[in-house]
Amino acid sequence: MKRILSGIFAAAFVLSASAAQAQDKPPLKIGGILDMSSLYADITGPGSETAAKMAVEDFGGEVLGRKIQVLAADHLNKADLSANIARDMLDNQGVEMIYDVAASATALAAGEIAKARNKIVIFNGPGSIRLTNEACGPYTVHYVFDTFGQANVTGLAAVKSGLDSWFFLTADYAFGQDLEKDTSNVVIETGGKVLGNVRHPLNTSDFSSFLLQAQASKAKVIGLANAGGDTVNAIKQAAEFGITKGGQKISPLLAFVTDIDSIGLETAQGLLLAEAFYWDLNDDTRAFSKRFTERMKRPPTSAQAGVYSSVTHYLKAVKAAGTTDSAAVMKLMKETPINDFFAKNGKIREDGRMLHDMYLFEVKKPSESKGRWDDYKLLATVPGNEAFQSLEQSRCPLVKK
Repeated sequence: MKRILSGIFAAAFVLSASAAQAQDKPPLKIGGILDMSSLYADITGPGSETAAKMAVEDFGGEVLGRKIQVLAADHLNKADLSANIARDMLDNQGVEMIYDVAASATALAAGEIAKARNKIVIFNGPGSIRLTNEACGPYTVHYVFDTFGQANVTGLAAVKSGLDSWFFLTADYAFGQDLEKDTSNVVIETGGKVLGNVRHPLNTSDFSSFLLQAQASKAKVIGLANAGGDTVNAIKQAAEFGITKGGQKISPLLAFVTDIDSIGLETAQGLLLAEAFYWDLNDDTRAFSKRFTERMKRPPTSAQAGVYSSVTHYLKAVKAAGTTDSAAVMKLMKETPINDFFAKNGKIREDGRMLHDMYLFEVKKPSESKGRWDDYKLLATVPGNEAFQSLEQSRCPLVKK
């Protein structure tokens, strides 16, 4: 009996020691640097944090015996603040991977901090092509969209349909400038003309003077090289000025389903736009979006869907690698195809661009919509190797040519 009791006590001691050891392991922290309160809050913000938490929950909440913890911070659309948050997360809070980093200037700033520390950063909300060109890094991933892909899908379709003269209304920072440049290249290469441009401050409320310049150009298309609240306000004010009734088309070069909902179908109908994801594409997108909507009371944007997909892909790589070492994890992330509701046969290239299908949509007329959020008609599916910049065109120092 003494031997039996001794064995039981010994086994209990081993089990309790193992449990204590597992509890002693620090959590695996991933950090989101987001716009939680300004013009991109609907696109990323609390929805991106929620998507990351959903990915962690669905993964089981832990990996390699470590609990997974999701952090989030508001960068207030300030590049210096974004850099400081990234520095604090990586140096002081023990964050292993940074996700989203909404807005391009803030992403470029945070990306440099992560690069200097050999940490993985996955961009979901920002669009600047610089993130996979000059600013690329061995542990940098550009997951959802970029200015080249947006320009290529939307600009090409517009010019081919006869909308061949453009005037750009551009947000005056990295993303807007890159989006204007990339779209201009597509327009000119396809045989169109660029008649001019005007730059506006980020998060402005009055577009009247900018829109009047665009109207005076008599361009067939006014290209909006901006995003979020700026896109919404520009489209609404263009309708108030009667610009679209006068025959000019407004082309939002980056718009999300949340933007279209804010604008309303009466004003937004007929707009052409490129997206990386839409909640109503198929059974898989609808299933994820239903779960997301139960929490956020609206469907996910492409950036938020991309957060879920990319966090899941990262965690799978950590588990397979048996470590959080950036080199080992990134090697597996690049070797492993991505097949989920967001991407089919997605692949992360050597420059960090995640190749996946892009979609060209037309915004429905009110009479065509079955209800709120039923906003898009699918016009075309563009394979990733056609939508995004080729490796031959890349200016990423990591690309071997």
